[in-house]
Amino acid sequence: MSDTQLYPLEGGCDCGGVRYAVLTAPLFVHCCHCRWCQRESGASFALNAMIEADRVTLLTGQPEWVHTPSASGQGQMIARCPTCRLALWSHYAGAGSLVSFVRVGTLDEPDHLPPDIHIFTASKQPWVVLPDGTPAMPAYYDRADYWPADSLARRAVLLPRIEAYQGSRNRGSA
Repeated sequence: MSDTQLYPLEGGCDCGGVRYAVLTAPLFVHCCHCRWCQRESGASFALNAMIEADRVTLLTGQPEWVHTPSASGQGQMIARCPTCRLALWSHYAGAGSLVSFVRVGTLDEPDHLPPDIHIFTASKQPWVVLPDGTPAMPAYYDRADYWPADSLARRAVLLPRIEAYQGSRNRGSA
């Protein structure tokens, strides 16, 4: 199945109060094994599809934005259903509201977005067995070594806006 036939992918919360669609393929899919993701998800890892925020559209409902601490100390904003409280996606401080980290498990068909990489495997649960053929990093990694050219090009388009956002955050904290 080609990307054009696959997208949009729809997803939502448990109660159906918030529904959304991912309009195109994500930039990259992380399976993060850091202790923060383990604690936050209540599971052994978090599976997030990174995508430009304007490629995620609400179909019904309105999420509530909850500021949550993160390992960076800068926190993240998590879009949660105001009724069932399920986390649907988040925005990390690095790119703010420009990039969404969609919780793959909230998609109606999550099997379409397996991880492109496993990160922070140094803190993974010892009983989690990582699959052969998917890169696994003990910490983070260099995008240029793993992201497809199309995703790097899409990020390059976003970069001036990300840098402007970061500059405004720095000016605000000075």
